[in-house]
Amino acid sequence: MNRFSIKTILAAALCTAAVSVGGSVAMAADVTLKLHQMLPGQATVPKKVLEVWGAKVEEQSGGQLKIQHFPSMQLGGRPPELIDQAVDGAVDIIWTVIGYTPGRFPRTEVFELPFISADAGATSAALWEMFEKDMKDEEFKDLHVLGIWVHGPGLIHSKTPIRTVEDLKGQKVRGGSRTINMMLTQLGATPVGMPVPAVSEALSKGVIDATTIPWEVAGPLKVSELVKNHTEFTGNALYTITFVMAMNKAKYEALPDDLKQVIDDNSGMAFSVDAANIMQENDAPVRAAAEAAGNNIIVLDAAQSAKWREAAEPVYEQWAADMDAKGYDGKALIAEAKALIEKHSSMK
Repeated sequence: MNRFSIKTILAAALCTAAVSVGGSVAMAADVTLKLHQMLPGQATVPKKVLEVWGAKVEEQSGGQLKIQHFPSMQLGGRPPELIDQAVDGAVDIIWTVIGYTPGRFPRTEVFELPFISADAGATSAALWEMFEKDMKDEEFKDLHVLGIWVHGPGLIHSKTPIRTVEDLKGQKVRGGSRTINMMLTQLGATPVGMPVPAVSEALSKGVIDATTIPWEVAGPLKVSELVKNHTEFTGNALYTITFVMAMNKAKYEALPDDLKQVIDDNSGMAFSVDAANIMQENDAPVRAAAEAAGNNIIVLDAAQSAKWREAAEPVYEQWAADMDAKGYDGKALIAEAKALIEKHSSMK
């Protein structure tokens, strides 16, 4: 065989290999993004928000983006570490409770104050508006935020019936954030801070007597099987909690413009409001299941709820003073949040 023939065969072989490799690359997603969060996959947000979001992103990118969802902290660490996992690039996208990192995003706490939220969607629209104006380039400057929202009306799930503020005194109650713990302290309870995945075990072992948690999260955690009393309020919610879905900033900025556009098209206020509404809408089936099981659902009327609201009012002064000490105008933040919530409530 002459040298020309050998070269021809080698070239053909290399070409075939290149085509084969090129074909496999073409069939694979160009970018795989790891999405990490703390709840089990069957919970409302993972199943009905995050998985749906990932499917839309994959479809709209023509398969160039692939979202790998890791629920229940499968990639390691604890829920309070999720923010830093996204900032440091250990994972690409996270969803978490903002209050798991107290003091880091102080102005978001205004939307967690007692009885400030009437509706998850309207409050989330207000939160997004304030985020874009005041927080995007300050508290959240190290992240690319995809969505920021709150859950539906928060309530108390307890081992013993709780109807009055006096019933709460001395009770060990799980609070989901610094602001909620401030409220519980003001109302006479002993707050116990812990991430939501720890609630079931804490209730079963008697570490806590009650928990603040929305109905839709109570379902997958089987809270209604661990306690038999649930206290709801008329009018504005006793509390709510802020969440953030965010992406590693460098990872986002490294995407080509067309893939950035896919991410952008599935981010922002509309996405945040939709996620909040999904959470609130999924309260009802869990509540119905608890009622069917014979649990004691205590619905405080407007007059009873007003007494709780009055008892919790000093939290506003305390929180405003905390913000003043951080260099913010606390009372102005409260007034702005209330005005934005009213604005978006009137638009529904």
